[in-house]
Amino acid sequence: MVDVVVDASALGALLFGEPEAEAVAAQLAGKVLAAPTLLDFELANICVIKLRRFPRRRDALLSGYALRSTLMIDRIEVDHAAVIDLAEKAQLTAYDASYLWLARELDAALVTLDKALARALASI
Repeated sequence: MVDVVVDASALGALLFGEPEAEAVAAQLAGKVLAAPTLLDFELANICVIKLRRFPRRRDALLSGYALRSTLMIDRIEVDHAAVIDLAEKAQLTAYDASYLWLARELDAALVTLDKALARALASI
């Protein structure tokens, strides 16, 4: 049974050593984790953005990105039609709505640092 759906913003904080990393790690400790299958694309995109902003940190950023393969996270396919409906209702991107849909579908907590997604979670 999955305890937590974790999004790319939260995992990005962990992988790339952002200030929120400790708080995210505490929320994930000892939990069974899941995410939509788009997670790896989103993490790759976060890495690319960071590489462009901080080219001198290239080795550290790529090392952080490589750690994603050590995380025990079930990647689960979402119902894209349901995600579109939820994205419309919650005024989210389809990407963010995928995490919210999955958390609802699995009756699991959602760990995110994304403010719009957190607001949508609180309002639904």
